[in-house]
Amino acid sequence: MITKPELRKKYKALRSNLTEESIENLSLKIANNALKLPIWNFEKYHIFMPIVEQKEVNTYYILQILMGKEKDIVVSKTDFQTLFMRHFLVTEHTKFRYNTYNIAEPIEDFNSKIIDSNTIEVVFVPLLAFDNQGNRIGYGKGFYDRFLQSCKPETLIIGLSFFEPETTLIPAETTDVALQYCVTPSKIYQF
Repeated sequence: MITKPELRKKYKALRSNLTEESIENLSLKIANNALKLPIWNFEKYHIFMPIVEQKEVNTYYILQILMGKEKDIVVSKTDFQTLFMRHFLVTEHTKFRYNTYNIAEPIEDFNSKIIDSNTIEVVFVPLLAFDNQGNRIGYGKGFYDRFLQSCKPETLIIGLSFFEPETTLIPAETTDVALQYCVTPSKIYQF
């Protein structure tokens, strides 16, 4: 059985081979496939802001879809001391700043509106890899697993991946939260 550290190394290497142009093309294909998901009748959507250096999926295309559909968009601010995230509603007043990991995060001010995680209906999650059971692997800090455990059980969890599912099962911990969907450039996986 392949270990999580081995999987992280494998998928970071695969990502490192992607050019900036291919990341944009693949991200656009992922966003177009996401439009086919049966999720667009909800109101409150959480989306991650991509880490460019990690060559993550560019979620700005999905952000544009959400804005066009006039949805409530929620983004997070990470606390690396507590390993928890706080969630903020994006408004026309929201300003962003890059944290030490180069993740765009909302700047808290008098206009900021903190959102309770149990009110979020759809969450787009970052990942390095996923398998055919909906197990995912991230960077290993557990931020998203802690966040997803605080969401209500019916919250839809959607992974975004440049790559197709890992053929071997990803070892799952009791604290890991599985995906309901994963969107790749070529297809949608439902679990």
